[in-house]
Amino acid sequence: MEQIPFPNKKYQIIYADPPWQFKNKKTGGSYMISGSKDHYNVMSVEDICQLKINEMTTENAVLFMWWVASQPVEALKVVEAWGFKLKTMTGFNWVKKTTTDKNFFGMGFYTRQGSECCLIATKGKMKPLRHNIRAVVEAKNVKHSKKPDIFADLIVELYGNIPRIELFARDQKEGWDVFGDECDKICIQ
Repeated sequence: MEQIPFPNKKYQIIYADPPWQFKNKKTGGSYMISGSKDHYNVMSVEDICQLKINEMTTENAVLFMWWVASQPVEALKVVEAWGFKLKTMTGFNWVKKTTTDKNFFGMGFYTRQGSECCLIATKGKMKPLRHNIRAVVEAKNVKHSKKPDIFADLIVELYGNIPRIELFARDQKEGWDVFGDECDKICIQ
């Protein structure tokens, strides 16, 4: 895989939603356009691990990374490859709601998924500023793989207004540098 250069800048917060590749053909609702690769470019775990994330972080940094419930071991491999130490697999738990405020009824390999988790990992000495941020958040599911903006806001509440980047971003966010296919690769604030 060709390595796209990251910004020549150091970050204390890395917020990532890697484009996990699945080995099965389809992973979503409609069998016509249900797989992740039908919505965006996907990457193998090996390719995600090879990204030079450690080089773009300061000595003390925190990682917030969304992971796929069927691939916890793979998520841990990425955390280690990127130079972080796991603190919790369920730093955030997004309980998905439909546009009509009903519980989302997603796909799943054993049970139907209606939530997603974001792990928290650190390197160096990175402590949160606050201890009153709730892990469980109910929010509407609006676009395939797009995470609600509330999570970016909660990360800033948790660690403050420090250098931060969202990797594999679906859109731009105020105060964040972003990197991803859907926001013209690199957007520096």
